[in-house]
Amino acid sequence: MQIASIETYAVGRPPEMTQGLPGEFLVTPLHVFPDYQRLLGERFVGLRGGPVYAVLARVRTDDGICGIGSAGVGSGATAYIIEHHLAPIVTGQNPFDVELLWEQMFRAVINYGRKGVVLEAISAIDIALWDIMGRATGQPVYNLLGGRTRERIQVYGSRLYEREDLDLLAPEAAEMVRQSFKAVKQRFGFGPRDRPAGMRKNLELVKTVRQAVGSEIELMGDAYMGWDVPYAIRMIRQIEDTGLDLKWVEGPLIPDDIDGYARICRAVHTPISGGEHEFTRYGYRELVRREAVDILQPDVNRVGGITEARKIWALAAAEGLAVIPHAGQSHNYHMVMAHLNSPMAEYFPPPDEGGALDDDTLFWEIFKGEPRAEDGYITLRDAPGLGLDWNEDNVRKWRWGDAAEN
Repeated sequence: MQIASIETYAVGRPPEMTQGLPGEFLVTPLHVFPDYQRLLGERFVGLRGGPVYAVLARVRTDDGICGIGSAGVGSGATAYIIEHHLAPIVTGQNPFDVELLWEQMFRAVINYGRKGVVLEAISAIDIALWDIMGRATGQPVYNLLGGRTRERIQVYGSRLYEREDLDLLAPEAAEMVRQSFKAVKQRFGFGPRDRPAGMRKNLELVKTVRQAVGSEIELMGDAYMGWDVPYAIRMIRQIEDTGLDLKWVEGPLIPDDIDGYARICRAVHTPISGGEHEFTRYGYRELVRREAVDILQPDVNRVGGITEARKIWALAAAEGLAVIPHAGQSHNYHMVMAHLNSPMAEYFPPPDEGGALDDDTLFWEIFKGEPRAEDGYITLRDAPGLGLDWNEDNVRKWRWGDAAEN
């Protein structure tokens, strides 16, 4: 069996898609600037790298087996790298040689990209190769990774972006409990530029959700790289002093401030999670060695794909650390299923029938076969590969840029 071809699809935001999360809805690393609203741009494009929502890759073998994969943050640059640099490296090779192909791709691009879109491009191809191996052997990917560690996976409901109207935030949180989630995650809306008033508002956000979900539900908060070290320590200590008991605070700093993460970990009792924007085993080795986080949060379609993610999970297991991936989707769920050090996974609930799509829910319209939560758990089917297909009509309809014209 040989890899015959690789197709890429850059998927843009559908014209009919609403902004979904109107106005400002969380603190970000751009909030240090007075003109951050201009930098963020319409629909949060400033942090997504442009108008492309997702980059998809389909790898086809010479005997007609197709595997599909996706890159992390959608960027047209990712598609270019796949088409013009990575595809020639892997075409004609055996798709089962994932270790060799991963190293060849990584070492071929190392002079211009050891992190970021280059690794996301590698991720898309690597995930597709694992999908091919599963389809070729008739096995789900989690079986290729070591098999099931449980019958189903606990997931936490991830949403709760409202930062101003507490009367909207409370019922949304209560609805998560009604849907049987035993854990939920909300976003912090304010950072250092907002001064003490912003701290009080952050505290009110957490209080509102805690009161809405009750004391038995695990609650997490995401600062999305929008804080600095002194602010994070003060903010987290204020939350602790109120007895609100967060399971973790996620991503308080920009990802390269590893020493800052370590300082926060030493200064507070609340666990700190991170790694959503880290790449490869080498990046995670630094997080672990420097005791910068308590929980690792890789995303398989960012860190280098399944081949590299296995090493990150093993590194964490050797240090007794939990791995709870960023985002849901099957490329992460198969890793969780196969590893005991992943106690739960993230889950973005799909919109109601006919409901508006946004950046967190559009993937439900791109992929077919993603597992849906029941009673706060998902169950992976035993379908070969990842158990996914694309919604071909939507992928073609929303294809973006020059590729859509050819």
